[in-house]
Amino acid sequence: MLDKLMTDECVLAERLISYDTSRQDELAAAAGFVKGWLESRDIEVREHDHNGMPVLVAEVGPASPGLGVGLAANVPGPASPGLGVGLAANVPGPASPGLGVGLAANVPGQASPGLAANVPGQASPGLAANVPGQASQVPTVVLHGHLDVVPGRAEQFTPRIEGDRLIGRGAYDMKGALAAMMCALKDLTGQDRVRVRFVCVPDEESEELDERSTDDFVKRGLGGDFAITGEPTDLHIGVQAKGVLVMRIDVHGRAAHSSTPWLGDNAVLKAIDVFRAIESLPFSRESSEMFDRPSINLGRIEGGEALNQVPEECCMAVDVRYLPGQDPGAILAQVRAIPDIDVTRTFIHPPVTVPRTNPYVRALCDAVSRSLPDREVMSVGRDGASDAASFIEAGIPAVEFGPAGAGHHGPEEWVSIVSLARYRRALGDFVRALPIWLEGGEQDAGASAGLRAIEGGL
Repeated sequence: MLDKLMTDECVLAERLISYDTSRQDELAAAAGFVKGWLESRDIEVREHDHNGMPVLVAEVGPASPGLGVGLAANVPGPASPGLGVGLAANVPGPASPGLGVGLAANVPGQASPGLAANVPGQASPGLAANVPGQASQVPTVVLHGHLDVVPGRAEQFTPRIEGDRLIGRGAYDMKGALAAMMCALKDLTGQDRVRVRFVCVPDEESEELDERSTDDFVKRGLGGDFAITGEPTDLHIGVQAKGVLVMRIDVHGRAAHSSTPWLGDNAVLKAIDVFRAIESLPFSRESSEMFDRPSINLGRIEGGEALNQVPEECCMAVDVRYLPGQDPGAILAQVRAIPDIDVTRTFIHPPVTVPRTNPYVRALCDAVSRSLPDREVMSVGRDGASDAASFIEAGIPAVEFGPAGAGHHGPEEWVSIVSLARYRRALGDFVRALPIWLEGGEQDAGASAGLRAIEGGL
């Protein structure tokens, strides 16, 4: 009976919400639970360490012996058999059977069992997708989710149900989707025409924006042919997302005694003026097909050394979500033209754009239509960003697709319980019908529907 209950995506989501995964110790505990849940259902899971945090990878579908995760590049000799971790791309020799997915790159000798993507020779069993010059016989779909959340109050990690709403930190972003993905993975163990790779990462919400585990995962050749990241989209399919430009800006003033502030130049007040100036720069008034404007947020501000001193320096972090088609370099140039500031650090995450005519997108639209027959399927753009950009940068089409809800990163975050079941069913329908779509046997069932922007993301 307990096993039946824990197969229910709502109960599973409640359990995931109970972990405060904004903390590293709770994140590790939650990852252990996810791993144990899958393994208890005879799904092999490999755990990879990324900067001290767990990345989980599991596969179902056509046999992929000894699934592992990538290893370092430039191995000088032939690889040894029996490894539990993978090797990378560009292996010039024939592949041997029997190892995990992915080997280290640029191996000058013969490859050992279980090669990853981009292998110029013959593919072995369990090979990841995207082999250049050779069509992949088995498509690989990645179901990608993140286990981490932004910090919340202690009571937000005690989930509660009110009607159709499951309420708690991470319910919408994105433990509800993660739970449904886990259930869908179990549902798909019997099919043998599509390899489904489940990836659970620990750092999508991290401020270490230049060292993401998903970037590392994709670089190791495990990105597949198509990726779905379960960010909240209200059961719409996110085919566009804004890019990210994060700037650390130092603002310079002049110190003085607090009793005579007119003798100084308060850097904190000046920083507020700088932010207002950024909000009025030319780039901020541009629009695109799906978005009315870029988003600009002052996320952090620090300044002042003493209560009785006019602050001489102030540092602020400004987060710009720029539009597809905008040049982040041009935006930076506009910001740097503001007097008395230095932009000391930047992070750029590209926008996401996937053609609505992509066969994987069309197949997913059809599956969602089947789960929601009373509602028009709509492709959308998302104001937020996500790890989908990591796949796009590697040439792998990726969309954001998640359940319905609201309030992510807020005090009353919730996900629709009914939408979790529909989401789980849509993922299963998509995978089962995908081979027909890839063979050109289905007609478009909604991919060309109207477009609009929705909120959410990184």
